[in-house]
Amino acid sequence: MPLATHGRYAYSPLPERPVWEWPNGARLAVYIAVNIEAFPFAEGLGIPLVNPLPEPDVVNFGWRDWGNRVGIWYLLDALAEHGLPAAALMNTEIIDLCPQIPAALLARGDEIVGHGRTNAERQSDMDEAAERAMIRECRDRLSALTGAPPRGWMGPWVAETHRTPEILADAGFDYVMDWPHDDQPTLLSTETGRDLVAVPYARPLNDLPALHAAKWTPAEWADATLDGFEETLRLSARHPIVFNLSLHPFLVGWPARLRHLRRILARLAAAAIAGEVWLCTPGAIAAHARPILCAQGKRA
Repeated sequence: MPLATHGRYAYSPLPERPVWEWPNGARLAVYIAVNIEAFPFAEGLGIPLVNPLPEPDVVNFGWRDWGNRVGIWYLLDALAEHGLPAAALMNTEIIDLCPQIPAALLARGDEIVGHGRTNAERQSDMDEAAERAMIRECRDRLSALTGAPPRGWMGPWVAETHRTPEILADAGFDYVMDWPHDDQPTLLSTETGRDLVAVPYARPLNDLPALHAAKWTPAEWADATLDGFEETLRLSARHPIVFNLSLHPFLVGWPARLRHLRRILARLAAAAIAGEVWLCTPGAIAAHARPILCAQGKRA
């Protein structure tokens, strides 16, 4: 019997694709994503930074909360020192719990990407009605915050249901960051007839799989990330591709990790100044790629 497929994109080997460019003739698009997440006390899901204890697990909750009270401010200072923009993947509960954070992000001009209400819940645990209501609630809250609907979405825990792309398209989203199948943006077909742009996001070098899951030291992570950037930059001479850095303040905000993150930020900033890369946001990537992908014979 044939394998089950999702039917949202066809197999397309990279060497057979047309070659195109990012703005200013760049071949490598670079963006930084900062995950801004809220967790209720003593209930729901949450990243266990140490072995979980019976609730109330004040250590794991407190370290995650440290990310919003302290770590995010260290991280934003580091980004500002290097003149780097970011995309904030933000739980909407942050708006009420930590209003100074979205205010600071808006003052910086960062893009705000939908990231659910809280990372204590997952879309994959919801039925269609609940998921649809949650996505629309987040869209409306971010619209009120920024003055315009959010264009992008990344689900809490990077989780989806079989209907998530249709629900996002119905809600007016343009792109999604949940699908890690390519180094270029691709179009995801939906039953609505309106495609989503899939922007590459989930990577082994992102801080959560590297620093938390793999338990790399900060120096190992920074060295591997810089190696990955240099090799991706070399590979981009043949194909326009994406390099992204995903950061969580409760991880990289800690000074021992932040010190090594600064090495990465300095290299990205230097590459942008030298014109080696297009330093941008996922929304800009999706907006630039959509007409190119459509012109290649894909659906709109």
